[in-house]
Amino acid sequence: MTGIFKAYDIRGIYGETIDEDTVYKIGRAYVIKFKPKTVTIGMDGRISSPSLFEALVKGITDQGCNVINIGLVTTPMMYFSSWNYPQYDGGLMVSASHNPPKYNGVKMVRQGSVPIGGDTGIYEIEEMINNGLPNELPEQKGEVTELDVFNPYLKHSLTYIPENLNKFKIVIDTANAVGGPIANAFFKKIDCEFTHLFPEVDGNFPNHEANPLKEENVLDLIKSVKENNANIGVGFDGDADRVAFIDEQGGIVPSDLLIALIAKEILKEKPGVKIEADVRCSRIVLETVKENGGIPRRCNVGHSLVKKQMREDKVYFAGELSSHFYLEDEHYAEAPFYVILKVLQIMSETNKPLSELIEPYKKYSQSGEINSKVEDKDGKMKELESKFSEGQISWLDGITVEFDDWWFNVRPSNTEPYLRLNLEGNTQELMEEKRDIVLSIIRST
Repeated sequence: MTGIFKAYDIRGIYGETIDEDTVYKIGRAYVIKFKPKTVTIGMDGRISSPSLFEALVKGITDQGCNVINIGLVTTPMMYFSSWNYPQYDGGLMVSASHNPPKYNGVKMVRQGSVPIGGDTGIYEIEEMINNGLPNELPEQKGEVTELDVFNPYLKHSLTYIPENLNKFKIVIDTANAVGGPIANAFFKKIDCEFTHLFPEVDGNFPNHEANPLKEENVLDLIKSVKENNANIGVGFDGDADRVAFIDEQGGIVPSDLLIALIAKEILKEKPGVKIEADVRCSRIVLETVKENGGIPRRCNVGHSLVKKQMREDKVYFAGELSSHFYLEDEHYAEAPFYVILKVLQIMSETNKPLSELIEPYKKYSQSGEINSKVEDKDGKMKELESKFSEGQISWLDGITVEFDDWWFNVRPSNTEPYLRLNLEGNTQELMEEKRDIVLSIIRST
């Protein structure tokens, strides 16, 4: 089981590193650790999800906890089930998010959708399982009942519809993943003309991986936006907690620039709120927040860490470069439909296409994330600290070094011997020059 217990969730290759026995033990360990009386459990559309779901339910009920079966749902729907119904003590989701079909895993939250990460329970559950769970089971097993969260979640998501929304042409791609049914129902409820690519749930993901961050996975979406003369394209990942955007020209919209665009609109409605962007995001995000009267914050990468920081700092809105967008009104969980509606609202109010709205935020040149294999990750980051000691240094998540006209962040992978570099400069030439300098230090032996 080594390697499946991650900083943000539990994930592995089905039949190799994760199976029914493992998931059964995870269920038991969750109950022993957190002592819930009743939890909600959902699953995504992967081929292995039904049997893992059954094992998880059995583990939880064998340990004496009741289960509310919410069935085939997106991860945000599972989060919704844990905070919208305060009588439940937590929630679990069988999913491997955006990973290929052979993967599966478990995401977990406590009551109120409080995330469980590595340091808040996952590593302890791993240790409990490795040390051996108690042989004795409670005499009283938990009971299983069913709950429809589809309609309540849809109704809730529709409360974000703004007034005077233009009638847009929209293409959505749910990649044969579990987001298909809820996205279809949602877009039917708003006044738009939409084309739905790959709506059928098929855990083999026959058309492309359910990961819109990879360019090859949005080629169908780009093509359809152009063919349909659509105003916007929207792509979802495997459990529909991430949402990526294509503009009317077929251009991929960087998620950090989208955070800036939405932040400006939010600050008109909620002056002075705190808004977070992860350490990889462009400087333009925090500059935009500050210029519009908000309080900018940097945060760690990873959904459980972002949510923890949002709760502690009372942050209203946050986003990651990986297309996760979080909202206080969603109990700090991902809010894909809120973000979609905010973008459509801005397009309606300005009567401008998305490409034109995003253009002012393309102020800096970015390297994108570059991975380098490094055995002594901590030692190499200390070397970077020494080499760039004249810069402003932060150790929030890896090392971030800032200068007036450029900056970089280097983060270690949690599971592999890799350092990940993101670098930004005021010009393309400066970015390339500094990128090569930093990479030469990272890759030197």
